[in-house]
Amino acid sequence: MALTPKNNQDPNNPPKLSAEDEVAMREIDEAVRQDDALDFIKKYGVAIGSVLGVILLGLAGYLFWDSRTESALEADSEKLVSVLDYAQEQEWPTVDQRAGELADLENAGVRTSARFLQAGAALEQGEVTRAVELYASIAADEGAPPELRDFARVREVASNFDDREPADIIAKLKDIAVAGNPFFGSAAELTAIAHLEAGNREEAGALFSQIAKDEELPESLRSRSRQMAGLLGVDAIEDVEKLLEDEGIDPDALPGVAAPPAGPGPGAASGQ
Repeated sequence: MALTPKNNQDPNNPPKLSAEDEVAMREIDEAVRQDDALDFIKKYGVAIGSVLGVILLGLAGYLFWDSRTESALEADSEKLVSVLDYAQEQEWPTVDQRAGELADLENAGVRTSARFLQAGAALEQGEVTRAVELYASIAADEGAPPELRDFARVREVASNFDDREPADIIAKLKDIAVAGNPFFGSAAELTAIAHLEAGNREEAGALFSQIAKDEELPESLRSRSRQMAGLLGVDAIEDVEKLLEDEGIDPDALPGVAAPPAGPGPGAASGQ
């Protein structure tokens, strides 16, 4: 009976290959890699080339578009500057015409500035209705900066204030006539006057008082509002002495304005 031959090879310690065998193995491995690479290129080479071509064309197109866009923006900005020059010379028909060429551009900044210039030119030429329409178009333009849309609303109301109903003015400026808004002063004054015309003396007085106490606002506006608040019986002065000093008036020289009491003398503590 033949015996099954024993395999004395330790699986954890495989026999070492000779130098010739290692060279042969590397050559075989390299050949397999080359064959795989050739097969891959044959199979996917055209598709990869097409994708790379599309990417390169897209990149070239973007760079061209970006260059054209920047050039166009520079050209539009130069045109806007020339319109400003005409405005400084008060050549309003030319301002209207040149600004009109920029009023429908895709760039929101240039478009909005051009419409403001158009509206200003319209007011200077007595075209109030057209100016109001232009301001309204800015306020409704969702692409325009929010601050400029708010400013356009203030200008829209101010341009034909006397032709509007007080309730319309109050509603239109309600969210602008609040402390912290960049146009709070103008919007609040217009709203307060509208309240006054509507017979809402309490609301008007409160707004005038709020304007008068806001140290961030121009002094001319605060002084005007202080007077209006006083006429409505609302106290709009927080520090009387400071107000008098700001006006260049010596509080001690006025009757009824008592000087602050003097402190205790040096001997007060000892009873002398």
